[in-house]
Amino acid sequence: MTAPVPPLDSSGLESVQHLFTAIDHVGVAVPDLDEAMAFYRDVYGMEVLHEETNEEQGVREAMVGVGGTGSCIQLLAPLSAESTIAKFLDRSGPGLQQLAFRVVDVEQVSMILRERGLRLLYDEAKRGTSDSRVNFIHPKDTGGVLVELVQPAG
Repeated sequence: MTAPVPPLDSSGLESVQHLFTAIDHVGVAVPDLDEAMAFYRDVYGMEVLHEETNEEQGVREAMVGVGGTGSCIQLLAPLSAESTIAKFLDRSGPGLQQLAFRVVDVEQVSMILRERGLRLLYDEAKRGTSDSRVNFIHPKDTGGVLVELVQPAG
């Protein structure tokens, strides 16, 4: 992985802004969401902040807060054997599945990253947790790490 030269933005000036504002969450693939939530709550003392089913992504998920920092662990369980998380679990077993960076504008960051030679999984951002907008950088372009870009709702 070589760091490409920063591209010119739409005004023709070199883009030097920080693309990411924070680590939003780390995604962990789990076979059983209820069991995983109980472990994080009972063993680590963490609070489940949000839980939902995302049919489009094929997952049941929960966001677990990490010490009031604003960062979370996202627990992801498959809804079906065809979901991406089910395939991940079959291939790799339970464990770290993704690293998610918070961004201000997911479409703008996606455009800049494409200009820098990275492949994104979606042409346009999709709905993520809590109505966020998300896209993913192909792990073959990031040293094997699936990187998610998250623009929080609102």
